[in-house]
Formats: sequence, C-alpha cells, structure tokens
Amino acid sequence: MGLSTHVLDTMHGTPAAGMAAALYTTRGGQATLVRRFTLNADGRNPDGPLYRNDELKAGTYRLVFDVAGYFRSRGVTLPDPPFLDQVALDFGIARSQEHYHVPLLVSPWSYSTYRGS
Repeated sequence: MGLSTHVLDTMHGTPAAGMAAALYTTRGGQATLVRRFTLNADGRNPDGPLYRNDELKAGTYRLVFDVAGYFRSRGVTLPDPPFLDQVALDFGIARSQEHYHVPLLVSPWSYSTYRGS
C-alpha cells in the first residue's frame, strides 16, 4: 500500500474533511514539495495512498497539516497567533516494501501521531 495518512478532528469527533496538507521529501534539512492535497470527507487523501509500494523509497519525509486554517473554517475562534498553526510531522521510512500509515489526531490545542497499519 505504500504511504498513507488520515486526520481525525478530536474537538468535533469527526474526520478533518477539507484540511489542507502537503507532503515533502527531506534531506539535509532541505524539504522538497511532492504534492499538496485537501483531505476528503473521510479525512484522507482523495487520490488514495500518497505513494504506492512500488514508488516509495527509503528516506525522510514531512507531512504538513494546516490545522489553524481547518479549525477557522469550522468556525472555531482561535487566538492570534493560534497555539497550533501548521503541524509538521517528520518521519523516516526504513523499509520501503512495508506500508507506512501516518495518522494525525488533532484539536486546536493538541495533536498525536503514530505509525499506523
């Protein structure tokens, strides 16, 4: 399956539909944009996996989620500046033949991630 992500809005108890996100490859502190996408009604990339198994390479990556923009679009009043604005998750892929799922559980004040299945 490659690389996938899923975002859940823990404030409202729903998928984070409409949240803007971006995927980067990273190397030596430099990030290169791979793609931007907007999460679908299920809180996932509408085009499926971000990388399929045959495309995924060992290396380092970054997912960036527009948390503040999403919560503002839901009518949540945030301070200026917001506590969480852009949430960036840096992670490594050691075994490209395995599936890497990177979920994000997020509210305006906290987030959690893990390697999912």
